[in-house]
Amino acid sequence: MNFKIIKNSLQNTNLHLIISASIVIPAGLYYGFGINFIFTQFVDIRGITTDVSSIYKAIMGLYLAFASLWILGIFKNDYWKTATITNILFMLGLVLGRIISIIFDGIPSTIFILGTIGELVLGFYGWYQLKIFKSISKPQRFEKNL
Repeated sequence: MNFKIIKNSLQNTNLHLIISASIVIPAGLYYGFGINFIFTQFVDIRGITTDVSSIYKAIMGLYLAFASLWILGIFKNDYWKTATITNILFMLGLVLGRIISIIFDGIPSTIFILGTIGELVLGFYGWYQLKIFKSISKPQRFEKNL
């Protein structure tokens, strides 16, 4: 394991990607494989249909795909900017959806409020990182001097 990458990641540009992947991977797996537990323990819904389970497995796939891109951005500078932009959109997109839900459905339970705050913080922290380190992933260009 390359501890230099981990040390640098914790000190600079990758922290938002590390935190996001560390949360989104287990959350995605939980959505995909723990759906019956989630619904019975937290939201009191019984009788999950195959269609509902399929929807949550698709959500799991999206979560894992985005987290994979973020991990790629941690280890490969060429992907950092793309990983960061998708991280910002992912987190702030979740926040937007939760705000819409609050407006139309009411205030959710505490765990969802805390999740919304965390997503908001990660989204804006990613934006801050992008602004600070925007030149980290400039593409190589083969241009002639004119």
